[in-house]
Amino acid sequence: MNATLPILSIDGISKRFAGPYSLTRRLQGRPPLAVQALRDVTLEIHRGETLGIVGESGCGKSTLARCLVRLHEPDGGAIRFEGEDIARLRGGDRRAFNRRVQMIFQDPYGSLNPRMTVSQILGEALSVHKMRPKAEIPHRIAELLELVRLPQDAAARYPHEFSGGQRQRIGIARALAVEPEVIVADELVSALDVSVQAQVVNLLLQLQEQLHLTVVFVAHDLRLVRHISHRVAVMYLGQVVEVSTSEALFTAPRHPYSKALLDAAPELDPSRRSRTVAARGELPSPLDVPPGCAFASRCPHAFDRCRVERPLLTPRGLGQLAACHLEDFGAAPAQ
Repeated sequence: MNATLPILSIDGISKRFAGPYSLTRRLQGRPPLAVQALRDVTLEIHRGETLGIVGESGCGKSTLARCLVRLHEPDGGAIRFEGEDIARLRGGDRRAFNRRVQMIFQDPYGSLNPRMTVSQILGEALSVHKMRPKAEIPHRIAELLELVRLPQDAAARYPHEFSGGQRQRIGIARALAVEPEVIVADELVSALDVSVQAQVVNLLLQLQEQLHLTVVFVAHDLRLVRHISHRVAVMYLGQVVEVSTSEALFTAPRHPYSKALLDAAPELDPSRRSRTVAARGELPSPLDVPPGCAFASRCPHAFDRCRVERPLLTPRGLGQLAACHLEDFGAAPAQ
């Protein structure tokens, strides 16, 4: 196998969801409105790295995450795992993919069956995927609990008996039970108290190093993304507008929207907290995405070309890609 082949490659995927179908549109014989959740998204995820995916609410982050694990099927484009189109996987190949690419959900309570003990939750994952002989399952459950720093007596308890942070650890243990290679973490800690967030994120970092995991980390908290990610993809209205190494993004963003997000990110120090909003103006409706650059109506650098021609992701410096007609902010508009 080619060692340089991305473990996951996303090639121009799009996803639409049916919107409201008004009586007026029905009478006029017009099709229902559709939400453009993803628009021609292209990304590569390399083995062993953490790719952060950030953006405002509604930008398509969670839809992309769900497409990666086939909870949603894209309407166009392809997602490849080790070069294989995952939409074409069938039978044993499909089950193997489901085992090797696991998702941890945002809600650590809603994603766990309240009628099952932790032992039953973990045992089910081990049994379905035939990870261990039946006699070895209790020992493996004990190993998983130790791996996520939960006491052994947790096995006999139910999800409602745990705190939010502990429930999220159970979710991590369930994902790790099938020995995946890729973890897709969708807003892993957004439902947790700030004091608990760092513990869960640090646990994930330790597990990544220990188990050689590839992680897709979906979040809106830029400070967390900087702490955990090797590279970051910035999304806006269903598109990727910048891909960069973590350090380069936070020191020299190459897209106006990335810069707006960073300017508005909260500081831990109250005396340094910004009152800046992420971007001025209203977010365009995903039911009616404007032509050209979707960010043009909110961008202080926009010029005529931005409103008619959609910019493509192009290289900007070492390891950076940006979808912007300007090579740099303040530079003369390209003719």
